[in-house]
Amino acid sequence: MVSPVQKKAAVEMVVRMGLCKRHRACCTLGLNRSTAYYRRLVSPQKLAQEGLVEEVSRHWPCLGYEKVTAIARREHGEVINRKRVARIRRQRGLMASRGHGGKRRRLRPGLALRQSASRPDEVWSYDFIQDSTVDGGAVRILSIIDEYTRECLLLKAARSFPARRVIDSLEEVMVRSGRKPQYLRSDNGPEFVAKSVRRWLEQAQVGARYIEPGAPWENGHVESFHAQVRLELLDRELFSMCAKSMPPPAITPTSTTSNDRMAAWANSPRHWRRSANFRSGLRPALQFALVIFP
Repeated sequence: MVSPVQKKAAVEMVVRMGLCKRHRACCTLGLNRSTAYYRRLVSPQKLAQEGLVEEVSRHWPCLGYEKVTAIARREHGEVINRKRVARIRRQRGLMASRGHGGKRRRLRPGLALRQSASRPDEVWSYDFIQDSTVDGGAVRILSIIDEYTRECLLLKAARSFPARRVIDSLEEVMVRSGRKPQYLRSDNGPEFVAKSVRRWLEQAQVGARYIEPGAPWENGHVESFHAQVRLELLDRELFSMCAKSMPPPAITPTSTTSNDRMAAWANSPRHWRRSANFRSGLRPALQFALVIFP
Protein backbone atom coordinates (compact mmCIF):
# COMPACT_ATOMS: atom_id res chain seq x y z
CA MET A 1 0.00 0.00 0.00
CA VAL A 2 1.41 3.38 -1.09
CA SER A 3 1.06 6.25 1.39
CA PRO A 4 0.07 9.82 0.37
CA VAL A 5 3.59 11.00 1.19
CA GLN A 6 5.04 8.48 -1.26
CA LYS A 7 2.45 9.41 -3.91
CA LYS A 8 3.31 13.09 -3.49
CA ALA A 9 7.01 12.33 -3.91
CA ALA A 10 6.21 10.34 -7.08
CA VAL A 11 4.18 13.23 -8.48
CA GLU A 12 7.01 15.66 -7.80
CA MET A 13 9.48 13.37 -9.56
CA VAL A 14 7.23 12.96 -12.62
CA VAL A 15 6.71 16.72 -12.90
CA ARG A 16 10.42 17.41 -12.41
CA MET A 17 11.28 14.95 -15.20
CA GLY A 18 8.81 16.75 -17.50
CA LEU A 19 6.78 13.64 -18.32
CA CYS A 20 3.40 15.30 -17.74
CA LYS A 21 1.61 18.09 -15.92
CA ARG A 22 0.94 17.97 -12.21
CA HIS A 23 -2.86 17.49 -12.47
CA ARG A 24 -2.47 14.55 -14.88
CA ALA A 25 0.10 12.93 -12.60
CA CYS A 26 -2.30 13.32 -9.65
CA CYS A 27 -5.14 11.67 -11.60
CA THR A 28 -2.90 8.81 -12.71
CA LEU A 29 -1.49 8.12 -9.23
CA GLY A 30 -4.78 8.72 -7.39
CA LEU A 31 -3.59 11.71 -5.37
CA ASN A 32 -5.77 14.68 -4.53
CA ARG A 33 -4.50 17.88 -6.17
CA SER A 34 -4.81 19.87 -2.94
CA THR A 35 -2.53 17.34 -1.27
CA ALA A 36 0.01 17.68 -4.08
CA TYR A 37 0.05 21.51 -3.82
CA TYR A 38 0.09 21.60 -0.03
CA ARG A 39 3.32 22.88 1.53
CA ARG A 40 3.79 22.19 5.20
CA LEU A 41 4.98 25.11 7.33
CA VAL A 42 7.51 23.81 9.84
CA SER A 43 9.30 25.85 12.48
CA PRO A 44 13.12 25.78 12.56
CA GLN A 45 12.97 23.99 15.91
CA LYS A 46 10.92 21.11 14.49
CA LEU A 47 13.19 20.89 11.46
CA ALA A 48 16.18 20.60 13.79
CA GLN A 49 14.40 17.88 15.77
CA GLU A 50 13.61 15.94 12.59
CA GLY A 51 17.26 16.19 11.55
CA LEU A 52 18.35 14.96 14.97
CA VAL A 53 15.98 11.99 14.84
CA GLU A 54 17.25 11.06 11.38
CA GLU A 55 20.89 11.42 12.47
CA VAL A 56 20.45 9.22 15.56
CA SER A 57 18.41 6.65 13.62
CA ARG A 58 21.04 6.37 10.88
CA HIS A 59 23.86 6.15 13.42
CA TRP A 60 22.03 3.39 15.34
CA PRO A 61 19.91 1.58 12.71
CA CYS A 62 19.23 -1.30 15.10
CA LEU A 63 17.45 0.85 17.70
CA GLY A 64 13.69 1.29 17.86
CA TYR A 65 11.83 4.57 18.16
CA GLU A 66 11.61 4.40 21.98
CA LYS A 67 15.37 4.23 22.44
CA VAL A 68 15.88 6.92 19.80
CA THR A 69 13.45 9.10 21.77
CA ALA A 70 15.40 8.42 24.97
CA ILE A 71 18.69 9.38 23.30
CA ALA A 72 17.20 12.61 21.94
CA ARG A 73 15.83 13.53 25.36
CA ARG A 74 18.73 12.55 27.61
CA GLU A 75 21.79 13.20 25.48
CA HIS A 76 20.57 16.19 23.46
CA GLY A 77 18.01 17.70 25.84
CA GLU A 78 15.20 17.73 23.26
CA VAL A 79 11.55 17.79 24.33
CA ILE A 80 9.97 15.50 21.77
CA ASN A 81 7.08 13.05 21.82
CA ARG A 82 7.86 9.41 21.14
CA LYS A 83 4.91 9.16 18.72
CA ARG A 84 6.37 12.01 16.68
CA VAL A 85 9.71 10.21 16.59
CA ALA A 86 7.96 7.09 15.32
CA ARG A 87 6.14 9.14 12.65
CA ILE A 88 9.36 10.82 11.45
CA ARG A 89 11.14 7.49 11.22
CA ARG A 90 8.22 5.92 9.36
CA GLN A 91 8.02 8.78 6.84
CA ARG A 92 11.74 8.63 6.11
CA GLY A 93 12.00 4.84 6.02
CA LEU A 94 14.18 4.59 9.13
CA MET A 95 12.56 1.59 10.77
CA ALA A 96 14.73 -0.60 12.98
CA SER A 97 16.40 -3.50 11.16
CA ARG A 98 15.92 -6.06 13.92
CA GLY A 99 15.23 -9.61 12.84
CA HIS A 100 12.27 -11.60 14.00
CA GLY A 101 12.86 -13.81 17.00
CA GLY A 102 12.13 -17.48 17.16
CA LYS A 103 9.17 -19.14 18.73
CA ARG A 104 8.66 -18.46 22.40
CA ARG A 105 9.14 -21.57 24.47
CA ARG A 106 6.26 -22.57 26.71
CA LEU A 107 6.74 -24.15 30.11
CA ARG A 108 5.85 -27.79 30.24
CA PRO A 109 3.33 -28.90 32.88
CA GLY A 110 5.09 -29.65 36.14
CA LEU A 111 8.26 -27.74 35.22
CA ALA A 112 9.45 -25.60 38.15
CA LEU A 113 10.07 -21.90 37.55
CA ARG A 114 13.62 -20.66 38.06
CA GLN A 115 14.36 -18.29 40.91
CA SER A 116 13.92 -14.68 39.79
CA ALA A 117 15.43 -11.59 41.39
CA SER A 118 13.14 -9.43 43.54
CA ARG A 119 15.69 -6.77 44.54
CA PRO A 120 19.08 -5.44 43.43
CA ASP A 121 22.14 -7.61 44.09
CA GLU A 122 20.02 -10.69 44.74
CA VAL A 123 20.85 -12.55 41.52
CA TRP A 124 23.73 -11.81 39.16
CA SER A 125 24.17 -13.63 35.86
CA TYR A 126 27.34 -14.16 33.87
CA ASP A 127 28.15 -15.83 30.60
CA PHE A 128 30.44 -15.62 27.56
CA ILE A 129 29.97 -14.08 24.11
CA GLN A 130 31.97 -15.59 21.26
CA ASP A 131 33.49 -13.32 18.62
CA SER A 132 36.64 -12.97 16.50
CA THR A 133 39.22 -10.31 15.68
CA VAL A 134 40.33 -9.05 12.27
CA ASP A 135 43.13 -11.63 12.16
CA GLY A 136 40.63 -14.47 12.60
CA GLY A 137 41.52 -15.23 16.19
CA ALA A 138 38.78 -16.26 18.60
CA VAL A 139 37.74 -13.90 21.38
CA ARG A 140 35.65 -14.62 24.46
CA ILE A 141 33.88 -11.73 26.17
CA LEU A 142 32.73 -12.24 29.75
CA SER A 143 29.69 -10.24 30.82
CA ILE A 144 28.22 -9.91 34.32
CA ILE A 145 24.80 -8.31 34.83
CA ASP A 146 22.37 -7.72 37.68
CA GLU A 147 19.13 -9.49 36.80
CA TYR A 148 16.91 -7.03 38.71
CA THR A 149 18.36 -3.69 37.59
CA ARG A 150 19.64 -5.06 34.23
CA GLU A 151 22.93 -3.27 34.89
CA CYS A 152 26.04 -4.53 33.16
CA LEU A 153 28.72 -4.77 35.83
CA LEU A 154 31.57 -6.02 33.64
CA LEU A 155 32.60 -6.65 30.04
CA LYS A 156 36.00 -8.25 29.66
CA ALA A 157 37.50 -9.74 26.50
CA ALA A 158 40.33 -12.26 26.26
CA ARG A 159 41.67 -14.96 23.99
CA SER A 160 40.94 -17.56 26.68
CA PHE A 161 39.12 -17.55 30.00
CA PRO A 162 40.36 -20.18 32.45
CA ALA A 163 38.75 -20.52 35.85
CA ARG A 164 41.42 -18.36 37.50
CA ARG A 165 40.59 -15.43 35.24
CA VAL A 166 36.87 -15.85 35.94
CA ILE A 167 37.59 -15.63 39.69
CA ASP A 168 39.75 -12.54 39.16
CA SER A 169 36.92 -10.91 37.20
CA LEU A 170 34.39 -11.60 39.96
CA GLU A 171 36.76 -10.22 42.58
CA GLU A 172 37.33 -7.13 40.48
CA VAL A 173 33.61 -6.41 40.17
CA MET A 174 32.90 -6.91 43.87
CA VAL A 175 35.88 -4.81 45.02
CA ARG A 176 35.23 -1.99 42.57
CA SER A 177 31.47 -1.74 43.14
CA GLY A 178 31.45 -2.69 46.82
CA ARG A 179 28.54 -5.02 46.14
CA LYS A 180 28.05 -8.75 46.36
CA PRO A 181 25.21 -10.91 45.02
CA GLN A 182 23.31 -13.44 47.03
CA TYR A 183 23.19 -15.84 44.09
CA LEU A 184 25.18 -16.13 40.86
CA ARG A 185 23.48 -17.75 37.86
CA SER A 186 25.37 -19.36 34.99
CA ASP A 187 25.32 -22.29 32.61
CA ASN A 188 27.32 -25.48 33.08
CA GLY A 189 30.43 -24.38 31.20
CA PRO A 190 33.76 -25.75 32.42
CA GLU A 191 34.88 -22.30 33.58
CA PHE A 192 31.83 -21.94 35.83
CA VAL A 193 31.60 -25.45 37.28
CA ALA A 194 35.33 -25.72 38.03
CA LYS A 195 36.20 -26.74 41.59
CA SER A 196 38.24 -23.59 42.14
CA VAL A 197 35.28 -21.37 41.15
CA ARG A 198 32.87 -23.30 43.40
CA ARG A 199 35.32 -23.12 46.27
CA TRP A 200 35.75 -19.37 45.80
CA LEU A 201 31.96 -18.80 45.69
CA GLU A 202 31.56 -20.81 48.88
CA GLN A 203 34.23 -18.74 50.63
CA ALA A 204 32.61 -15.51 49.39
CA GLN A 205 29.22 -16.75 50.64
CA VAL A 206 27.64 -16.52 47.20
CA GLY A 207 25.23 -19.25 46.16
CA ALA A 208 25.75 -20.83 42.74
CA ARG A 209 22.63 -21.34 40.62
CA TYR A 210 23.28 -23.45 37.52
CA ILE A 211 20.68 -23.72 34.77
CA GLU A 212 19.61 -27.02 33.27
CA PRO A 213 21.97 -28.36 30.58
CA GLY A 214 20.80 -27.41 27.10
CA ALA A 215 18.35 -24.77 28.40
CA PRO A 216 19.90 -21.32 27.73
CA TRP A 217 16.49 -19.65 28.04
CA GLU A 218 16.72 -20.21 31.79
CA ASN A 219 19.45 -17.55 31.78
CA GLY A 220 17.34 -15.24 29.64
CA HIS A 221 18.48 -11.88 31.03
CA VAL A 222 22.12 -12.30 30.08
CA GLU A 223 21.16 -13.88 26.73
CA SER A 224 19.01 -10.85 25.95
CA PHE A 225 21.89 -8.55 26.87
CA HIS A 226 24.24 -10.53 24.63
CA ALA A 227 21.83 -10.06 21.73
CA GLN A 228 21.96 -6.30 22.34
CA VAL A 229 25.77 -6.29 22.49
CA ARG A 230 26.04 -8.27 19.27
CA LEU A 231 23.45 -6.17 17.44
CA GLU A 232 24.72 -2.75 18.51
CA LEU A 233 28.47 -3.38 18.72
CA LEU A 234 29.98 -6.67 17.60
CA ASP A 235 28.16 -6.85 14.24
CA ARG A 236 29.08 -3.24 13.42
CA GLU A 237 32.78 -3.10 14.35
CA LEU A 238 36.07 -4.80 13.53
CA PHE A 239 38.32 -5.39 16.52
CA SER A 240 41.99 -6.13 17.07
CA MET A 241 43.48 -7.19 20.38
CA CYS A 242 45.80 -4.79 22.18
CA ALA A 243 48.08 -4.76 25.20
CA LYS A 244 46.64 -4.99 28.68
CA SER A 245 45.50 -1.51 29.65
CA MET A 246 42.53 0.31 31.04
CA PRO A 247 40.72 2.58 28.57
CA PRO A 248 41.53 6.30 28.86
CA PRO A 249 38.96 8.56 30.53
CA ALA A 250 38.27 10.63 27.43
CA ILE A 251 37.27 8.47 24.44
CA THR A 252 36.17 9.71 21.05
CA PRO A 253 34.06 7.72 18.56
CA THR A 254 36.77 8.18 15.91
CA SER A 255 39.32 6.04 17.75
CA THR A 256 40.71 3.07 15.87
CA THR A 257 41.74 0.60 18.58
CA SER A 258 39.44 -2.06 19.98
CA ASN A 259 39.78 -0.59 23.48
CA ASP A 260 38.57 2.80 22.31
CA ARG A 261 35.67 1.53 20.22
CA MET A 262 34.30 -0.92 22.75
CA ALA A 263 34.75 1.47 25.67
CA ALA A 264 33.08 4.29 23.75
CA TRP A 265 30.06 2.06 23.17
CA ALA A 266 30.09 0.76 26.73
CA ASN A 267 30.35 4.18 28.35
CA SER A 268 27.61 5.74 26.26
CA PRO A 269 24.39 6.20 28.30
CA ARG A 270 22.25 4.27 25.84
CA HIS A 271 21.67 1.09 27.81
CA TRP A 272 18.53 1.61 29.81
CA ARG A 273 16.53 -0.99 31.58
CA ARG A 274 13.95 -2.44 29.22
CA SER A 275 10.68 -2.65 31.11
CA ALA A 276 7.10 -1.43 30.95
CA ASN A 277 8.21 1.88 32.51
CA PHE A 278 10.86 2.58 29.87
CA ARG A 279 9.17 5.83 28.81
CA SER A 280 9.08 7.27 32.34
CA GLY A 281 12.76 8.28 32.38
CA LEU A 282 14.53 5.54 34.29
CA ARG A 283 18.12 6.09 35.27
CA PRO A 284 20.81 4.69 32.93
CA ALA A 285 22.63 1.51 33.78
CA LEU A 286 26.07 1.56 35.37
CA GLN A 287 28.93 2.22 33.02
CA PHE A 288 30.64 -0.89 31.76
CA ALA A 289 34.12 -1.74 33.00
CA LEU A 290 35.96 -2.98 29.93
CA VAL A 291 39.47 -4.44 29.68
CA ILE A 292 41.00 -6.15 26.64
CA PHE A 293 43.60 -8.82 27.35
CA PRO A 294 45.93 -10.33 24.77
